[in-house]
Amino acid sequence: MDSRRYFTGPRAVLLLATLCCMLWGSAYPAIKNGYAMFGIAADDIPGKLVFAGWRFLFAGWVLLVLASLMKKPVFRLTGRDLGALGLLGITQTTLQYVFFYVGLAYTTGVKGSILNATGTFFSVLLAHFIYHNDRLSYRKVLGCTVGFAGVMVVNLAGGAAGFDFEFTLLGEGFIVIAAFVLSAATIYGKRLSQRMDSMVMTGHQLAIGGAVLLAMGYGSGGTLQGFTLASTALLAYMVVLSSAAFAIWATLLKYNRVGMVTVYNFLIPVFGAVLSAIFLGEDILQWRNALALAMVSAGIWWVTTERSAEATDAAAERATGTKDRTA
Repeated sequence: MDSRRYFTGPRAVLLLATLCCMLWGSAYPAIKNGYAMFGIAADDIPGKLVFAGWRFLFAGWVLLVLASLMKKPVFRLTGRDLGALGLLGITQTTLQYVFFYVGLAYTTGVKGSILNATGTFFSVLLAHFIYHNDRLSYRKVLGCTVGFAGVMVVNLAGGAAGFDFEFTLLGEGFIVIAAFVLSAATIYGKRLSQRMDSMVMTGHQLAIGGAVLLAMGYGSGGTLQGFTLASTALLAYMVVLSSAAFAIWATLLKYNRVGMVTVYNFLIPVFGAVLSAIFLGEDILQWRNALALAMVSAGIWWVTTERSAEATDAAAERATGTKDRTA
């Protein structure tokens, strides 16, 4: 049976892309709830690395098993491929999530989802300097300007003397650094995907990155305790959301124009903020949160939508990339 018909057409893209964005957005409250369920304190960095490591190691294995069932070349790798996958895993998974998991412990899920969305804007800026045919346009400059302005807004706080700027390196700073690392690593991964199946590539890099996170966490004295039915189910859900969202997203990109799919990226911070408000009891209706969310989402929309039917898929793909979202 040809499965293509389930992944093509405006309605299928809308439903499946929205599902992926909802899964990626749900990672923010899931991670913070995981800290509470497993008893991981804000300053317990080794524990966070172990928590993240198991999630991504299992997610990578799930993708590799799925790729094997689909008859993809899971283990036909050269020495060059292994070296490239190791570098990608260490940057896109290990390094990124060191910053992301630590940063999310020191800020709210709503702010984290908004700040992490800066990765799209970093990708646009990096693509301008790396690809000669993917220069900044008026639409991209406008989107990046509005998006970064939204990041400034979410960090404003009212004080007796006016407005203060709330921004800490370990919290908001680490989330923005994680977004930049992901953007840079995604460009490298995009090049690697030209000679390797994207699902195989992502499965290996997640498993490698997760294994390194585990080694770092256990090597520095970290543990993961407090396993209950609820906490185990949460960890299993986080594994599934990473592997399932990537598999669906990659299939959508395979059968549809890239611009038709990536335009839905603006939904990730929306779902992240809304689900954080629901499951963490955070206030999404504060003026700064609501305004920043609207500005960042609008910015992502502007930089990922094609200006005309003649806009090339290659340019959009390089600007936005394929990513295991953040989350």
